[in-house]
Amino acid sequence: MKLNVSEWKEFKVGSILDVINGKGVTVEEIGENPGELLAIQGGAGNNGVLGSISRNYCVNQGYRVIDGGCLTVARVGSAGFVNIQGGSCVVGDKAKALVLPEKASAPLYAFLATILNQNLYKYSYGRGLVTDVYMNELIKLPVLRDPDTHNPILDPNKKYSSEGYIPDFEYMENYIKSLNHKPITTTCGGANKLQLGIDKWEEFKLSKICSIQMAKSNDKGSLDEGIVPFVGRTASNNGVQCYVDTSDITKGECITVSLVGTNVALWHDADFAASQNIAILRNAVFNVRSALFLCSLLNFVMRGVFSYGRTVNKSDLEAMRLRLPIRRDPKTDKPIIDPNNKYSSKGYIPDFEFMERYIKSLPYGDRLEQ
Repeated sequence: MKLNVSEWKEFKVGSILDVINGKGVTVEEIGENPGELLAIQGGAGNNGVLGSISRNYCVNQGYRVIDGGCLTVARVGSAGFVNIQGGSCVVGDKAKALVLPEKASAPLYAFLATILNQNLYKYSYGRGLVTDVYMNELIKLPVLRDPDTHNPILDPNKKYSSEGYIPDFEYMENYIKSLNHKPITTTCGGANKLQLGIDKWEEFKLSKICSIQMAKSNDKGSLDEGIVPFVGRTASNNGVQCYVDTSDITKGECITVSLVGTNVALWHDADFAASQNIAILRNAVFNVRSALFLCSLLNFVMRGVFSYGRTVNKSDLEAMRLRLPIRRDPKTDKPIIDPNNKYSSKGYIPDFEFMERYIKSLPYGDRLEQ
C-alpha cells in the first residue's frame, strides 16, 4: 500500500480521539502496591512505563484504569511525545491518555501515534502540554473516498470535520498491517553479555574523544518534500521528522546531539539534513556499535545535567567528561599508555574495540549492520 499524503485532509485531534487526564501514581505507590497493571507517566523512554501496580489499589484510589489499549502523551518532560499502550494501564498526572471511542485497534493506534509525533517539535524549549491547545491541533489523515469517482465521501452530520470529511480508519489499519515485518531473532543470549567492569574505567573529555561541530542548518518549513532525511530536535524515529529536498546535507557516519528541546544523542549512518542547534560528533573509529555505546553514556549524562528544559551549548559538549573503558595489556591488565596523550592528559586510550564487542554481545546486537 502507498501513502498519498497530498490527498489527506485536516482534522482536529479532539475530533478523532478522546482525552483522559492522568491522576496520581508515584514510584512510592508502585513500590507499596505492586501488581500487573502498567503505570504510565510522561516520558519517551521505556514506552512511558513507570512500573507495575495493583489494579485493585488504583480502583480504590479512584484512578482511571484503561482497558483495551490506548495512546499516552507526555504532559511535561518529553511533552507531546506519544506512546502506544497495547494493553490495560493507568495513567499518572504527568501524562494523558488518548482513546478512540470506537474502531480501536493496535495497528490504528500505531498509525495515529506516528502522525501525532510529527507535532512533537511544538513542545520543545521545555514547553508543557495544555489539553485544550493539544486537542485543537490539526493533523492530516487519509479520508473515505468514493471507489468510482475517488471524490471524498462527505458526512452531512460533520462528525469529524467542519467540511464533512471522514477519516478512513480501515485504510490506516490496513496500511500498518501491510508493512513488511517478521519476528526478530538473535543468536546472543543474556549469558553472552560481556562484563562492563566500570570500576576500571577512566575519565575523558568529550572533545578529546571526537570532533564537535555544528550541522548545516535547514528550515524544515521552507523545504519541499524529497528523499533526504531531515533530523530535528526529537528522540523519536531516530530524530528523523520527515524527508526533504535540499542540497545542504550533513555527511553521515556521525553522532548528532540536539542542543535545544529534547537533548538526545543519536547515531546516523546515512547523509541527512539537520535543523538548527544540532551538533555533530565524529571520530574515524566510530561504527554503529561503538557509537551506540557512546550515545548511551552521553544520554545518561545529559539527562542528569540538562534536564528541566535547559539548553546545551557547544561549549558544554566540549567540556563534558565521560568515564569510558580503556585499553589494557592482556597479560598484566595494566593500562596501555599513549606517550602522545592523544585522548587523555594521563595517556589513557579509550577501548573502542571493547565498546563494539560489548554492544554486539547484547541480545539483538548481532542484528546491527556494520
